[in-house]
Amino acid sequence: MAMAMAMAMEELQVLREEKKQLLGSVQHLRELVAQTTAESFVRCGNLYKHNPILCSSEKQWELRFFALTTKTLSFWESEARAGSGHALGRYALDRWVIRLKEVHDGNYEVFTIEDGAGDVVLRLSGGPEGEAGSWVNALQLLGCKLVSELPKPACNTTQESDSSSEVTSVGEVSFSEDDLNSSSDKTAGLRQRKGGASKQLSPSKKETLSSHNGKSSSIQDGDYSQASMKYTLRPSSLAHTKPKESPLSSDAIFKQSHAGLFNLCIVVLVAVNSRLIIENIMKYGLLIQSGFWFSSKSAKDWPLLMCGLTLSICPFVAYLTEKLKAHAFISERVLVLLHFINCTVEIAYPMYVIGRVNSELLPGFLLMEIAITGWLKLVSYAHANADLRLLALAGEKPEAPTNPPLIEYPQNITLANMAYFIVAPTLCYQPSYPQSPTLRKGWVLRQLGKLIVFTSLMGFMIEQYINPTIRNSQHPLKGNYLYAIERVLKLSIPVLYVWLCMFYCFFHLWFNIVAEITYFGDREFYKDWWNAKTIEEYWRMWNMPVHKWLVRHVYFPCIRHGASKHVASVVTFAISAIFHEICIGTPCHMFRAWAFLGIMLQVPLIVLTNWLQRKFQSSIVGNMIFWFFFCIVGQPMCVLLYYHDVVNQQQLPVAS
Repeated sequence: MAMAMAMAMEELQVLREEKKQLLGSVQHLRELVAQTTAESFVRCGNLYKHNPILCSSEKQWELRFFALTTKTLSFWESEARAGSGHALGRYALDRWVIRLKEVHDGNYEVFTIEDGAGDVVLRLSGGPEGEAGSWVNALQLLGCKLVSELPKPACNTTQESDSSSEVTSVGEVSFSEDDLNSSSDKTAGLRQRKGGASKQLSPSKKETLSSHNGKSSSIQDGDYSQASMKYTLRPSSLAHTKPKESPLSSDAIFKQSHAGLFNLCIVVLVAVNSRLIIENIMKYGLLIQSGFWFSSKSAKDWPLLMCGLTLSICPFVAYLTEKLKAHAFISERVLVLLHFINCTVEIAYPMYVIGRVNSELLPGFLLMEIAITGWLKLVSYAHANADLRLLALAGEKPEAPTNPPLIEYPQNITLANMAYFIVAPTLCYQPSYPQSPTLRKGWVLRQLGKLIVFTSLMGFMIEQYINPTIRNSQHPLKGNYLYAIERVLKLSIPVLYVWLCMFYCFFHLWFNIVAEITYFGDREFYKDWWNAKTIEEYWRMWNMPVHKWLVRHVYFPCIRHGASKHVASVVTFAISAIFHEICIGTPCHMFRAWAFLGIMLQVPLIVLTNWLQRKFQSSIVGNMIFWFFFCIVGQPMCVLLYYHDVVNQQQLPVAS
């Protein structure tokens, strides 16, 4: 019954969307009818529109579909959108001045459209067909002036006595007709992106133009000489026409492009950190030691390797359990009991081995990461197959991704299907996944090279900066609090760099390498969490595999069992906090609940940052608050707390 209601709600939502689209189409047709009654169509086509807000110079030129009428110039995202959506921009032709600019990328002629006050309305470049000149001609025919800023060729002195070298004077500026004609021939050539070949505009019959001052002038199509003589900036021209704000004022600062300031920050950041690196090496020398990471000469680390290899038995047991259930050899209760025992062994066995051999920090941490990842996969495998059985009993088909074929239960219970899920970069089981078409071997090798470089950089920063700082520190909750604040601030930058390198290595490089090798198509392993305005947005975007697992197997089941959203959120954070404490406390050979408390404190921080976001209504304020809690308070404090507890625990046997 509930499933039927859900399907009915989905169909109702689809009908609402279709109704909304139909209403939008009717409104658009009304606008087109109203527009065609008052305006006459002139031309349409693709042009590149300049967007100065984008930082990357290659992305600042956006291909848009333009339509010109006798009164307006409009543009859409594409030609397909022009017939079904509202225009992204519509400008009325009012005393426009066309100014020919430089040649963009050596191929496209760039021209700007300015209003009567001299403000730039649009900056455009010829489209793929190389039709900038025809657009300029069409705008001229509608009364727009043309001013060329392209360099003019040198005057031909051998024809000074020719009759064609008469000087035409307009106002205070004089031009030679030879110079204007040669400049016109130069600017009229259109360059196409493919091949870079020039395409000359064919001259046509003379058209009579009506300028904005009511005077008529005769100009030849494709000839810019007449418009080039119209020199607009006279000594009596208005230099100040309307109120304008300074670029850094509060009303205009968010409308400007800050790409130059961003580049300045990068240069300053590189310079400051280079000085710190040189100063640190001169003061301490190279402090890298291999024993802190992996003591290969000691036999106590090898049981961890053997434990990690034997953990592959647990997925095989889960597959056999589901196979027995698919053939109706065991009941549902026995199935749940077997999955519970298997998942418990997956997480308890590595914890026992790490505590038994007293291993180093990094090998223990890696083993716990593998164990927790395997535990999450086993839970998802059991939970998803239980739901697939319910769908099969109800006679319904499960959802299927876009390109692979649909695999129904129990055809998905195969050893190959289970093996692919274990190696795939995801924690959520489903019978089939979106697939990528090819394997890029050269790309994989480049990503492996980056992985080695950034992993080495992480080790260098930990040994060279973090370790000396925390060795010379005190417990942050004991002694001088002012000194503890100084240590936390000093640790904030290197800890942030290490965390960013870890994120880049693990979530971008490693996950994409595994996805490329396994042809895994869905590679949204993270979103733009660095733009998060609240702590809640950060936790939703920075770790998409874990976020999807928690939403799918914890949050939604709590909602379906009658829990409120707040209770479901607290339960979700509690489970995440438990696994953070296990992952960090087990390699440190102690449980102080610092990681657990750090995760649970995110709940009041979410409430606080959401309130601040609603109060200030500013993305910058929310993002700065997020970075403050993330960089300054959270991670450096956790590093100091765990380090001093580990050191104190190691010193107890020595003192006794």
